[in-house]
Amino acid sequence: MAVTACIFDLDGVITDTAAYHYLAWKQLGEELGIEFDHAFNETLKGISRMDSLERILILGEKQHLFTEEEKQQLAKKKNEHYVSLLVDMGPKDIYPGIQQLLDELVEQHIHIALASASKNAPMILEALGLTKYFEYIVNPDDLTYGKPNPEIFLRVAQALGVKPSECIGVEDAQAGIEAIKAAGMFAVGVGTVDILQAAGADYVVESTDMLELSKILQKNNTN
Repeated sequence: MAVTACIFDLDGVITDTAAYHYLAWKQLGEELGIEFDHAFNETLKGISRMDSLERILILGEKQHLFTEEEKQQLAKKKNEHYVSLLVDMGPKDIYPGIQQLLDELVEQHIHIALASASKNAPMILEALGLTKYFEYIVNPDDLTYGKPNPEIFLRVAQALGVKPSECIGVEDAQAGIEAIKAAGMFAVGVGTVDILQAAGADYVVESTDMLELSKILQKNNTN
């Protein structure tokens, strides 16, 4: 099956903003009297801002203490702190191998799109100097469901006018891999092999510098 599109997650795939998310969520949690560690923060990867907040509130057994409007304000406060931490982000923060992979995709005339739960994705791509590569960026506000629901990946395929079976998705989180597979796409995982294979990844590398388009396409053809 010919590959016509490659769809990327952002955090943990193109760059590392996870540390900034952790600091911003942790500060908000401390203000609410909710303590959590890096292990819990891993469960927030790949999911939306409001879903992340809900998980934190449930952890602290405070999910019923706030109105929906108050939760929106809490999420806004976290995001403002997060954005303030990104001021020094630039091309130096692009993960190894990603720029080369994007260039190879362009050379092969393969569409490139972004399927990130982050509402700050356009701003981050601009800071990294990568906006020109992406033909389509999903707006999380337009979605009904978050990952692992396949909606975000199916939205990309629809926008690009391609079949899901002709798409490759690249993710670092279990929820993201599950979403790619549920969309009927070929799933490339970046990270811990056992975890991502268990989630259904078709091809896994431990780090982005191991992402080679030729190997991905070869694996897709034999899948």
